[in-house]
Amino acid sequence: MDIAPYNTRTLVYTSDYRDLLNNNSVFEGAYGYPLISGDDMGIDDINKQKTFGSNAIQANIYTWSDTYVGSTISDADWDKLYNVIYNCNVVTDGVVGSKNGNDADKQELLAEAKVHRAFAYWCLVNMYAKEYDPTTAKTDLGVPLLLTSNLFTKLNRVPVQTVYDQILQDLKTALPNLPSKALFDTRPSKAAAYALLSRTYLFMRNFTAASNYADSTLNLQNTLLDLNNYINNTSAIPQRLVDPEIIFSKFVNSYYALPVSSSLLTLLGTSDLRYQLFTQPGSQFFPSFAGRGYWRYNYTFENICIGPNVPEIMLIRAECAARNGDASTAINLLNALRKKRFAPADYVDYTIGSVADALSKVVDERQRELFGRGFRWFDQKRLNLDATFAITETRVFLGTTYTLVPGSNHYVYPIGEKYILLNPEIQQNPK
Repeated sequence: MDIAPYNTRTLVYTSDYRDLLNNNSVFEGAYGYPLISGDDMGIDDINKQKTFGSNAIQANIYTWSDTYVGSTISDADWDKLYNVIYNCNVVTDGVVGSKNGNDADKQELLAEAKVHRAFAYWCLVNMYAKEYDPTTAKTDLGVPLLLTSNLFTKLNRVPVQTVYDQILQDLKTALPNLPSKALFDTRPSKAAAYALLSRTYLFMRNFTAASNYADSTLNLQNTLLDLNNYINNTSAIPQRLVDPEIIFSKFVNSYYALPVSSSLLTLLGTSDLRYQLFTQPGSQFFPSFAGRGYWRYNYTFENICIGPNVPEIMLIRAECAARNGDASTAINLLNALRKKRFAPADYVDYTIGSVADALSKVVDERQRELFGRGFRWFDQKRLNLDATFAITETRVFLGTTYTLVPGSNHYVYPIGEKYILLNPEIQQNPK
């Protein structure tokens, strides 16, 4: 039984687990579907609609359908995220008992696996379960929670609260054994764990905790890119490994050449450098389309980066300040960010007004800063709990009008029929 299988690499040494966690093709991937669902993307060009409609899964996601994938079709996001979790569980199951490694190295690898796992579960619970509602989270269906690499574990869905509790536990227990800043931003760090804790608490509507962890993140990493430096020199836009804004690198799962919605373009305005740099005419894409599309990732020849970054954490801190009654801090943070997003001749400071006005400005700024990466879908979903921001969305696709109302079950992605047939204990989401 001690003889390793022929032509198979078994994980024996601590260095084996290091090599596993270095596999960015596994651990750096995250989601893709939320890019299609959110209202920052909009397909008005009928030819683009026809091309898009030829992919049934993407068309179903775009129109908020009851069913995305059939009984024989895989869900790419579900598969990718649970593959990350499985590999994390391989590490958490075995690294402490591995050979030829010191305890500090083993504990750091264990901590890295927990952070990757927490990120994956954050994505899953916000895609395939209801938004976190403090009044119902203990009974709302979450997702299967797997904490071991044992393939025979039952896949019953645990409550949303249980998933969030596990995310928090993984991140908090990982913190002591992580470096403040990682050697590469593809690896977890204290800054990454703090950032994910801040994001998680924001979605739990614990604005005090989210604010505290945002401060902890920004104490370690707070550099912003000044877009004025790139407007005439786009080749200098940094790739992810040298981008000082990126705290923890994660990618979308596929290539999406998506048009930016007319509402988002109006919100941006043409003087915003994010409009000038990060959107381009649809003629620049293949296949081409009318309007403008999200372009940021084309400068670095990398996929769309969706991990936490400095602007996101500044915006979390600003939102928490506004929600806690501190309009001054919220507006000052917005101004610090926006100064890097406009030419000096086009920039005007926001003035400090009411708390409600500050919060509205933060929500708008999240749309401007984070568009094209799926964040807006998650924001739409959580903001349904705020009457001020809960809005009805409509889309016309191939001649049919689709409507998404606040609190709709269509904010929760259906689970692929294939997985329920294979694992009948998995309950489907309501339609």
